[in-house]
Amino acid sequence: MQTLLLGPDDVAEHADLPAVIDAVSAAFAADARGDTIMPAKSYIDLPKYNGDFRSMPAYVHAGEWDAAAVKWVNVHPDNPADHGLPTVLGTLIYSDPETAFPLAVMDGTVLTRLRTGAAAAVATDHLAVPEADSLGLVGAGTQSYTQLEAIASVRDVETVVIADRDAKKQQAFIDHFSDRFAVRAGSVEEAARCDVLSTITPVESPIVDREWLGERTHVNAIGADAAGKHEHADQTLLDAKLVIDDYEQCTHSGEINVPWSEGVLSDGDIYGELGSVVAGEIPGREPGDGLTVFDSTGLAIQDVAAAHVAYQGAQIAGDGLSFGLVGTESP
Repeated sequence: MQTLLLGPDDVAEHADLPAVIDAVSAAFAADARGDTIMPAKSYIDLPKYNGDFRSMPAYVHAGEWDAAAVKWVNVHPDNPADHGLPTVLGTLIYSDPETAFPLAVMDGTVLTRLRTGAAAAVATDHLAVPEADSLGLVGAGTQSYTQLEAIASVRDVETVVIADRDAKKQQAFIDHFSDRFAVRAGSVEEAARCDVLSTITPVESPIVDREWLGERTHVNAIGADAAGKHEHADQTLLDAKLVIDDYEQCTHSGEINVPWSEGVLSDGDIYGELGSVVAGEIPGREPGDGLTVFDSTGLAIQDVAAAHVAYQGAQIAGDGLSFGLVGTESP
């Protein structure tokens, strides 16, 4: 048996974003039904290198398909300046759950970008007002591009405000999308006034004030993925219908982790997990709802879902490099 090697171009080509959104939605629903196995994300902190490794294994039974995978991913903020490498690098092993054979080894960096955008799209679809047509983005890095692409697939986005301290990054984003959207540079405050706001920064002190947000804004809090990170004012989290992706991860390393550790937030302030919303166990946006927030830490089940789409697409197209990774002869 052969293992399929899929590089970043292969993943980008075959992990079609709408299909990834559908698969990620199915994974969230499976999680709510109890049809997933997802041990807690484990961290290896490397202060010597100002970085860390994260191990993320999971199994998903989504009804029509099931799959297992493990992603080995890092966050090294000094990489771009010091080594000419991305801050985040990921590798994923995609396995047959019946036999444990490694069906594919694939780039996890593009995969992470796609599944993160897909999760925001799923949350936006269930929590934003149906008529939402403006999107604010805080942070003009790589993920901002996927946030726009993904959210535009579930809402008719017309106006986009991009906020970033780096004017060159802002302009690059504007140039990329100017033929598709009315996109302009703006302040964090201006971005926060939009119908939907996605924040994608690594800050450890809130940069979005509560009073800047619209009465019915939906917020995708994406940036906080480690203990100590915190993009939004505590009052925003207290006022909102607060939906999280996973209780254990969010209380440890999500947007809520700092106010949670300080006793500002408690169980009573959390509306529920996104999987429960997707599965129909609890309502998403209701007519009387105002501000909504989705706390996204990124789940291994999302990686499995995105990898499933990439693998199936590559197989059908006959793409990727087949090679012998493990011995398969019985002793």
